Amino acid sequence: MKLGTLCYIRHNNQTLMLHRITKEGDMHQGKWNGLGGKVENGESPEACAQREIHEESGLWVSDLKMRGVLTFPAFDGLEDWYVFVFTGTQFRGELIDSDEGVLAWIDDDELLDLHLWAGDKIFIPWLEQDAFFSGTFEYSDGKLVDHRVVFY
Repeated sequence: MKLGTLCYIRHNNQTLMLHRITKEGDMHQGKWNGLGGKVENGESPEACAQREIHEESGLWVSDLKMRGVLTFPAFDGLEDWYVFVFTGTQFRGELIDSDEGVLAWIDDDELLDLHLWAGDKIFIPWLEQDAFFSGTFEYSDGKLVDHRVVFY
């Protein structure tokens, strides 16, 4: 089992997204993602989110809010991933060139038009709801085959 974070920074009706086009062998190659990554040993999801946001964007977010958790059974073909999803709107710092891809502020009404994982197009709208979510997304050969959610 692997733990990860996924963070969506929002400002002026835009969301900071990462176009994953620079790393060879990236399982997300060519797709757009929020910021985030693997939780390190001894690290809380919140600390991981802050570290990953800073490493990937140069920003520090002061109002992270955990919005939900996503489960991806055998997503990488071997292990389950549990991903804590955060949003934030208050930040400081200057955007950097990311080693993970190209950063861009995307208009919120255009987010779902991006080349995203199929499951992302389903759960991104949940970020607007006033409920914590627990979603499971099952992929086979990179294609979404099933999903389910519980809202709290």
